[in-house]
Amino acid sequence: MVDLDAYFARIGYAGSREPTLQTLRELHALHPAAIPFEAVDCLLDRGIDISPQAVDAKLIHARRGGYCFEHNGLFRRVLAALGYEVEGLAARVRWNMPPGAPDQPRTHMVLKVLAEGEPWLVDVGFGGCVLTAPLRYEAGVEQATDHDRYRLAPVVEDLRLEVLREAGWVPAYDIGPSPCVPRDYEMANWFTSTHPTSHFRHNLLAARTTPEARYGLLFNRFTVRPRGGETAHEILDAGGIERVLREVFGLPVEPSWRPLIEAAAAR
Repeated sequence: MVDLDAYFARIGYAGSREPTLQTLRELHALHPAAIPFEAVDCLLDRGIDISPQAVDAKLIHARRGGYCFEHNGLFRRVLAALGYEVEGLAARVRWNMPPGAPDQPRTHMVLKVLAEGEPWLVDVGFGGCVLTAPLRYEAGVEQATDHDRYRLAPVVEDLRLEVLREAGWVPAYDIGPSPCVPRDYEMANWFTSTHPTSHFRHNLLAARTTPEARYGLLFNRFTVRPRGGETAHEILDAGGIERVLREVFGLPVEPSWRPLIEAAAAR
């Protein structure tokens, strides 16, 4: 279960609680604008607890962010509490990978949601390329959102989510057909939060998408991609990194984060 009142206050939602497509769209837009994507705890060797109690304490009450298992796990429980039929799936990430790179494990959580008799792809936990609206779970159809155009393309048994950028269609991830059980996500979360080859173990990163822009931080590189405007990049010192973590991403920066911030500034 989840405290819907506390969650709605966290994301600034005061609309209908009926399980309609409109409600789904409104929640999907508000979540990534209010709750940032981040994985600071991986860098601090704290591990990531994806139990409902831990996720709610962190993302709702402590006003932290998280990564896919936390975001989509929370969103799944919210939608189920509202009466939606929700299925959890696992995806193989392709984003920012060079052509021909070896396949990675399925370490990204996405949701398939039934709304008004149709299945929709829902994902509020994919960093700087996060969806801001549900997509029809249908291959071969270009679908526009406020920030990007997407499509699903069949790849063997999977469906590949692709996003249209300046260079053309870019693969984001391949969604497997089989529903997941909680232990599937526990194993994948253990890998992404602890394995030495996981990029979350090495990279200070944060992302947030509002109606106005996409904001991203990777090490000391701060990027703003305005809706309909030109992308801007800025190299930050340690003070600048801490400032954007607080002011842009809304994170309660702790003193224990300072060594990570200084290391990122030195890159």
